[in-house]
Amino acid sequence: MAAFCLFLAWSVALRQALLFLVGIGLGAVLAGARFGFTTGWRRLIEQRDPSGVLAQLVLLAIAAAVSMPLLAAYPTDLGAALGPPSISLIVGAFVFGACMQVADGCGSGTLYKAGLGIPLNMAILPLFAIGSFLGSATLDRWLALGALPPYGLVTHFGAPAALLLTLAGLALVGFGVVRWTGRAAPLWNRKLLWGAVLLAALAALNLVIAGQPWGIVYGFGLWAAKLASAAHLFDPSANAFWSEPVNAATLAQSVFLDVTSITNIGILAGALWIAAGKPAAAAQPMNGTQWAVGLIAGLLLGYSSRLAFGCNIGAMVSGISTGSLHGWIWVPMAFLGSLIGVRVRRRYAF
Repeated sequence: MAAFCLFLAWSVALRQALLFLVGIGLGAVLAGARFGFTTGWRRLIEQRDPSGVLAQLVLLAIAAAVSMPLLAAYPTDLGAALGPPSISLIVGAFVFGACMQVADGCGSGTLYKAGLGIPLNMAILPLFAIGSFLGSATLDRWLALGALPPYGLVTHFGAPAALLLTLAGLALVGFGVVRWTGRAAPLWNRKLLWGAVLLAALAALNLVIAGQPWGIVYGFGLWAAKLASAAHLFDPSANAFWSEPVNAATLAQSVFLDVTSITNIGILAGALWIAAGKPAAAAQPMNGTQWAVGLIAGLLLGYSSRLAFGCNIGAMVSGISTGSLHGWIWVPMAFLGSLIGVRVRRRYAF
């Protein structure tokens, strides 16, 4: 990790080296605290345990409190994670929510669990990338079904009002979660709360250094797109998504210049760092049917995340914390999908 960081600083850019360090921090916190967005939702649904979801709300609140003033102060240097409200978003978020429960991981969960050496997530990671690429290649057809322009709260209301609206929305969700669970389980988990604080700080660092919010999915799709392009399996100039000037330039340059790819690699490294020196936990045996269902879910994770303009990180954490309306649409649709996903897990005895 030290050697790769020095390589980035010397041969690529100091910014990329710093982002790699941020990624290592993200991976270490995710793996060390076992801060799973998927698990938190599943425990809320199946056990009425609100601690994971409440920690996620704390993460969103802190990240918004830091990010929104920064976006207002530096509008030309920093960008929000904006996505268009669309049919694509609604369908993609619902499918993603279902599949992340079956695959036992969202974008960040797949990364850090692959870094920990969990077999299913290691196998899903390349399929996630392929699915993300396929989703990007067909995104224009989905958007043609109906889409509105992206809507940013900071742009329309200013940072103070946008932050107030966001915190009020998060408080309302938290109140609903606590009322629904009936305090059947402890409300707070100290390890998850510390994880939320550290993740929010690292996400803010990512915004400042990269100039854009923390993301996961774009890097996956880029990896598969570069391989497909190198193998002459598709023509980027003939594709609506990859022919856009920004995406075409990113596809043509070194993958080490892509900020999302660097943080993704850092997350893998950070999780591996946590796993190093510890005895490997025995993986629960899976039968052929479970493997098939899990791998299909992994492929659909990638496809649906591109349609939804992000996963739990890009759409929920970065979207909501930077004031994007699409993040508030993504969450309820993904949660509805998770209600289906936990039933599929039971059906196939995961």
